[in-house]
Formats: sequence, C-alpha cells, structure tokens
Amino acid sequence: MNFSPLPSVDAAAVPADALVLDVREDDEWQAGHVEGALHVPMSGFVARFGEVTEAVAERGRAYVMCRVGGRSAQVTQYLVQQGFDAVNIDGGMLAWDGAGRPMVAEGGSPAFVL
Repeated sequence: MNFSPLPSVDAAAVPADALVLDVREDDEWQAGHVEGALHVPMSGFVARFGEVTEAVAERGRAYVMCRVGGRSAQVTQYLVQQGFDAVNIDGGMLAWDGAGRPMVAEGGSPAFVL
C-alpha cells in the first residue's frame, strides 16, 4: 500500500480566519482554545460528523488541532480519507501557544493549555 504523507501546517501559518477544528476533550477546551474554533471532541467525533462536514463545506479547509498533534493527526487522516480538505496543526495547542497565537478560556479566566 502507498500512504501519502499527512497534510500538516505550522501553528504560526494558520490563517486568522481559518476553520480550526479542536478535537480535545471538554476540560482541555475550557482551559484554553482558539477563539471561534469548532469544538468536536474526538470521543464524540463520529456522532457529530455531520456538523463537521457542514462546517468544512461552508468554510473550506479544516485545520485540525489537539494538544500536541496525535489525536488531530488521526482525525485529519480520517477527513482526508473521506475526501475533505483537512490539515493537521503540527504541535497542536502547545505549538499554538508557543507561537504566541491568541487563546481564550471559558468564564473569562486566563487561557492556558491543559
């Protein structure tokens, strides 16, 4: 079998208006996330797949994110196999934070990566 490399992008290169798909769990999301991101935890991804495909159809490429890039790589691979334009954000939220990209938290607390 021939596997093509997983499409990925550096956190610093994600466009400000991009569709960011955050697949982390609720507690991780509440601690800190990209403002305007679509939050669909990997644990509930299949049940909410229609919501994801609708967002991708409307906004174009999905930039998939988790904490460090493992879960998002699996989701990105799945989306690509289904024919969607998706890329994995290398290094996930840790890289996003490290690149100084803006984050928000639930309840107005200071945002951090859990």
